[in-house]
Amino acid sequence: METVHEEMVWAPDMGMWTISSKVKQTSALRLAASRGHSGCVEELLFRGAEVDADPGGSTALHDACAGGHSVCVQLLLSHGADPEVLSAEDVLHCTCATPSHHYSEIKCAELLLSEEQKVNVRMRESRLTPLHVAARRALDKHVELFLSYGADVATNQEGETPLNAVCSGAERPSEADRYLRVVQMLLQAGADPKTAGRKMHTPLHNACANCCPGIAHMLLENGAKADVANSAGYTPMDCLLQVVEDYPNQQPEEVARALLNHGAKPASPKLLKLCVLSPATVEVMLNTQRQIPVCEWMDSLPTDIYEVREKVWSQAIAPLPSHSERLAVTDLDLIPNRFPLPRSGARVSPLGSTKTSRLTASCSSLLRYLLRRDTSEITSR
Repeated sequence: METVHEEMVWAPDMGMWTISSKVKQTSALRLAASRGHSGCVEELLFRGAEVDADPGGSTALHDACAGGHSVCVQLLLSHGADPEVLSAEDVLHCTCATPSHHYSEIKCAELLLSEEQKVNVRMRESRLTPLHVAARRALDKHVELFLSYGADVATNQEGETPLNAVCSGAERPSEADRYLRVVQMLLQAGADPKTAGRKMHTPLHNACANCCPGIAHMLLENGAKADVANSAGYTPMDCLLQVVEDYPNQQPEEVARALLNHGAKPASPKLLKLCVLSPATVEVMLNTQRQIPVCEWMDSLPTDIYEVREKVWSQAIAPLPSHSERLAVTDLDLIPNRFPLPRSGARVSPLGSTKTSRLTASCSSLLRYLLRRDTSEITSR
């Protein structure tokens, strides 16, 4: 039988969205299983419906698993449904179809595994295992279940690991705790944080690109390399600096601190302009320098801010502690704020000629922030 679905599609030749009708092959058993109508499923099976029929490329068991309908799954399995019948996804992958944690979806996975379904079965094209899919969506209960059945934490045929998958999927701060739990479970199961994917992108690159302090710290504590570059030449620090403006409230300074404490090279002064929306991150970066670096973000500072700051700097020319001594301090408020003056001849734009840009405003705000923090401490010495 056929079903017709109307959906919105983009028509580039018309330059607009249009409604298009899409015909799909299905069966009565598939429809009943996909909607969780267990009574209908039982009646159809009693009347001779073929349990493994796959019109449209999927079976009723696939549909029941994708919908989390455990009663239908149990009925189909009891009537001989074969979990090994492949569609674009294996039935075990289907239990991870939605990023939710309903008991019924876990129950579906348990039923399949109890029928000796292979936990490391791979998708036909992407070659992902169920553990890859569950990790990417931070389905911690699924991950725990798959690992208990011996799921492989190593790479797939494309070079990606479940650890890569979970770190690349950790994009929402509201779900950070779940992603962190999945990372912890995978590491405890033997996942290697140094294993990179096809483009030499490690889990740490992904964690820094998503500005995840907890995950980055856990990876580094378990042996991840802070200074390794991917195929494009970017290190985890580079990935972090590129997103600081997008995640100023997700503690990028903590990610930067963790990277520096584990051997990452200090950022180039030219890249400090990427951090101006996060004064705490700039402060961590400046703390790795022997003197205040002169670069374009300083060139646009208003004269009044520069002059006030210069008086404070002039009292703080004493040599800085060593890099390791400074970076070992974990409390941001305890990091020494004693930076030498910029080199002589540094250009400072005259008051009134600065551009009214977000960068200028951010730099002014940054120095006011630093000034408020350390004026009383330095002048009291």
